[in-house]
Amino acid sequence: MKKYRTEQLRNVALVSHSGTGKTSLAEALLFNTGAITRLGRIEEHNTVGDYDPEEQERGMSVNTAIIPCEWEDHKVNLLDAPGYMDFVGEVKGALRVSSGAVVLVEASAGVEVGTEMVWRYADEHSLPRIAYINKMDRENANFQRAIESLRQKFDTRIIPLQLPIGAQASFRGVIDLVTMKAYVGDKMEPSDMPAELRSQAETLRQELVEAAAEADDELIMKYLEGEELAVEEIQRGIRAGVMSGALVPVMCGSATSNIAVAPLLSAIVAYLPSPAEREVVAKNLATGEDEKLQLSPTAPLAALVFKTLADPFVGKMTYFWVASGEMHSDARVLNSVKGEEERIGQLYYLRGKEQIPTDAVTTGDIAVVTKLSVTATGDTLCDKEHPLVLPGITYPSPIFEAAVQPKTKADLDKLGSALARLVDEDPTLRLRRDQDTGEMILAGMGDSHVDIAVRRLQRKFGVQVTTDVPRVPYKETVTKTAQAQGRHKKQTGGRGQFGDVWVRIEPLPTGTGFEFVDEVFGGAVPRNFIPSVEKGVRNALQQGVLAGFPVVDVRLALYDGSYHPVDSSDIAFQLAGALGFRKAMEAAGPVLLEPVMNVRIIVPEQFMGDILGDLNTRRARVLGMDQEHGNSIITAQAPLAEMQRYASSLRAMTQGRGIFSMEFSHYDQVPSHLAEQIIAAAKVEKEQE
Repeated sequence: MKKYRTEQLRNVALVSHSGTGKTSLAEALLFNTGAITRLGRIEEHNTVGDYDPEEQERGMSVNTAIIPCEWEDHKVNLLDAPGYMDFVGEVKGALRVSSGAVVLVEASAGVEVGTEMVWRYADEHSLPRIAYINKMDRENANFQRAIESLRQKFDTRIIPLQLPIGAQASFRGVIDLVTMKAYVGDKMEPSDMPAELRSQAETLRQELVEAAAEADDELIMKYLEGEELAVEEIQRGIRAGVMSGALVPVMCGSATSNIAVAPLLSAIVAYLPSPAEREVVAKNLATGEDEKLQLSPTAPLAALVFKTLADPFVGKMTYFWVASGEMHSDARVLNSVKGEEERIGQLYYLRGKEQIPTDAVTTGDIAVVTKLSVTATGDTLCDKEHPLVLPGITYPSPIFEAAVQPKTKADLDKLGSALARLVDEDPTLRLRRDQDTGEMILAGMGDSHVDIAVRRLQRKFGVQVTTDVPRVPYKETVTKTAQAQGRHKKQTGGRGQFGDVWVRIEPLPTGTGFEFVDEVFGGAVPRNFIPSVEKGVRNALQQGVLAGFPVVDVRLALYDGSYHPVDSSDIAFQLAGALGFRKAMEAAGPVLLEPVMNVRIIVPEQFMGDILGDLNTRRARVLGMDQEHGNSIITAQAPLAEMQRYASSLRAMTQGRGIFSMEFSHYDQVPSHLAEQIIAAAKVEKEQE
C-alpha cells in the first residue's frame, strides 16, 4: 500500500442503528475504489468486513472492521462498527480514533434509537459528520421523511447535498446540489436532470448555498451582496460548517445496488478532517502537565491502543492509532500506562482479515501489531524518553449477567486464563466472583454479547462452559431489638468446654453493615475472650436464620456472661457467641433484603405505555419521565430479581429500539409472600445438598 502523508488520511467511523447497511456500504466503497473486484453480500458471508464466523452466522457485525481504501490520492480508513447495541464497546473504540463519522439512516425507518446513541457518542468527541440515507431502493423508502427525522432528533443544521432521482424500486441516481448535475446507475454516469425535480433541486440548492455562506465570514459578505458563489466556494463553506459542527450534510444511495455510493468517498475527502486537523492533548508523565501534541511524523511517538483481539493462529492482535510521531517495525516502545517496555514486531495494515505488512505507520494512521505482552485496550505506546499518556476510552457499565461454570475438570483448569484473555479483548465484558453466592459472574451489554463471548471461549481457547441466571445476592437483617443467651457447655472427661454470653441485637440503618459492641462490666466475660465472641458472631453473620443469606445492618452488644477458670477457651466463647447471635436474631423479627437497582430506560414514545405496564409487574417504582427528541426517558427503581433478563424483554417489547442502563442503588425488604417462596426454595436446596 502506498505511503500517505497525515494530510492525505481520513479516519472515518461508520456508525448507526443495527441493520442500516454499514458493512454493505463499506463493501461498495471498497468495490468503487478498485480494492476488490466483486461486491460481497452479507447473506453470502463473503464481505470484507464480516469475516468472523460469528458475524457470518448471525448476519451482523460484532467487531469493528478496519477497511482502508484509496480515493482521489487519499487513504480513507473506514472503521465499520457494529450497530447492535450489545457491542457498543466496539463503537466507542472506533469513534475515539476517528476524525470524522458517517452516520447511516435507513430510508424507510428514519433515525432509530441506536443512531441517536452513536450520535451522542460522536458528540462526546466533537466529531464532524456526514449523514448517509441508505437503502433508497427499498420498499417505503422516503428521503424527505428521513431528512425530517434527522432534523427532529438532532439540534444541528441538517442540509441535503443530494436529491434522489426516484425512490423505492424506481430509485436510479442522484442530483448533486453543489454542481446541479445528475448521475444515474451503478457507474454514476452523467444524465439530464429530470424536469419534474428541477424546481425542488433549485430550492434545496438555495438552502445549501445559504448554509455554506453562513459558515464562512468572507462568503457570507459575498452572498449578502447578491454575488453568485462558485462551486469551490460552496464546498469551502460546507467544509467550514462541517468542521465546526454547525451543519451536517446529507447524502443518499443504495449500498447493495451500488447506486450513489462513490460520491460519498469524494465527500469524505472534501468535507471531513484529516487527523492533522484535530487537536490532540496527552499527559506528559515527566512534567505532570497536559501537552498539546505536534501532529507530525518527526514528533515524539504517542499511539493509542483502541482494540485487542485474541487470534487463535497469530496470538494477541493489538490495534493502534498513531496520534503523533511514527511507529516502526522492530522498535522498542514504552507502555506508559503499565510502565513497561514492549518490543514491536512486524506492523500490518488491516483490510478486514487481510494483513498488509508495512515498515512504518505515520501520524494519524491505523495499524496492528501482534504478540505484545502487557499492552491492553486503552493503553498508550510512546517513546521512553518522552513518556505520554493519551486519554483512554470510556465504556458503559454492563447490564446483563450470567453465572459461568466449567463443563469438565479440564475446562476448570483452563477457565481462569481463558476468561482473563476474553475480558482483555473486550473491555465491556466484566468478570467477578460474587462474594455472597460464590458464583463466577460474566457481565456484558446483553444476552447476545455474553452468548458470543461464551462461544469464543470454546472456539478460541477450547474451554466449554454452561451459563445460568446468577443467584440474587439476598441478605438478611432484623427489624427490632432482642436479647438471648448463648451457652456452650461440653464435658467429655478431662478438661471440658465452657462459654456463656448474653447478647442484644439491634437493627441499624440500611447500608451500615455490622457493629460489635462490648458492654461487659466487672469481668463477667474475661477481656481475652471478648475477641473470641466477636469472631464467633462474625462467622455466624455469613449464614442468617431465615434462608442462610449473609446478615447485614445489625449491631450486636455483648453485655453479660460467665466463665469457668479451667474449661473456658477461645473456641468455647466463639461457639457461645455464634449461638447467642442466632437465638437473638430469631427473636428480633428477621427479614429478607433484596438488591434494588436504579434503572434508566430510553424508548420511542409509542412504547411508553407498554414499558410502564411491564415495570408495574416487576415491582418497579417509577421516579420520573422525560421527553427528549421524540423519545421517552423513564427513571425507576426495581428489584434486581425482576430485572435480571430485562435486556431481552425490552428488545422484544420495542422491536429492538429500546435501550437501558442499570446500577445498584440499595437493599430493601422483600415482600413477605415472596420471602416465603425464597426461604422455602433455600431449604429445599439445602436438603438436596
